[in-house]
Amino acid sequence: MRRIEQPGPPAPERIQWVEARGRAFAFTLQAGLPLLEAARRGFAAAGFAGGALNMRGGALGPFAYVMPALSKTGANAAFYSDTFRPDGVTRLKMGAMTLGTRDGAPFYHCHALWSEASGRLNGGHMLPEETIVAEPFEVEAFGIDGAMFAAELDPETNFKLFGPVSIAATGTKTSSRAFALRLRPNQDFAGALEGFCRQHGIFRAKIHGGVGSTIGAQFTDGSSTVPFATELAIRSGNITQGEGGALQAELDIALVDYLGGLAEGRLVRGDNPVLMTMELVLEVLEAGE
Repeated sequence: MRRIEQPGPPAPERIQWVEARGRAFAFTLQAGLPLLEAARRGFAAAGFAGGALNMRGGALGPFAYVMPALSKTGANAAFYSDTFRPDGVTRLKMGAMTLGTRDGAPFYHCHALWSEASGRLNGGHMLPEETIVAEPFEVEAFGIDGAMFAAELDPETNFKLFGPVSIAATGTKTSSRAFALRLRPNQDFAGALEGFCRQHGIFRAKIHGGVGSTIGAQFTDGSSTVPFATELAIRSGNITQGEGGALQAELDIALVDYLGGLAEGRLVRGDNPVLMTMELVLEVLEAGE
């Protein structure tokens, strides 16, 4: 399996996780607000401080983003490009967001694909400080109670990354058992999720959010992304039981690579290692759901 050497020592535990309770809901992002504040308000109105979010469309402007890039200093295995600020209104195709905290304040990690006003199709990492909701649009969210994603320095990658931490439950209305997860580098994306579910007696689960990176990508239709540095968002994801009861992670994703290539499709199980991180929320589904 492909592997990229990271600058720091690998942590013994390869999956960070916190069990919580959660609930799926939808809300409308308010126009004129920074995307971060619009998301925070939507979660807060439902009784949550954070969780995961998926976008199936939407309009942003002003808008700022970065793309994956090679590291100029060698301090990281890969890095970010300079900031881009396209003119006009940017139309989202899809995106995934993790809403948590950084330095004690609300913060998000968000990857998406979009169409710029010029007609250019692009993707990358949307910056919280400079991205404004241009028109109201609805999003799908999953709030978590008893866990939070918090940005902390990760010695392995030498980045400040979101990882799940335990917090006091507020008792807000929830409907499901859930796990906040962060997958560390150089392990197969699907295989890590399948192994985690086996260890925790989970037979069916739905993925909410899903923001991170893989070392290139191999898709079930035979296509591939060769450049190693990507920024990836999950379009949809499920853990199911296949033939003989074996667990299978079905991961439909979209990504941009450091050369600007875009790709979408279902990832091959067993051949898509994590590059830097992969954060998501697993909602445990009971029989019949």
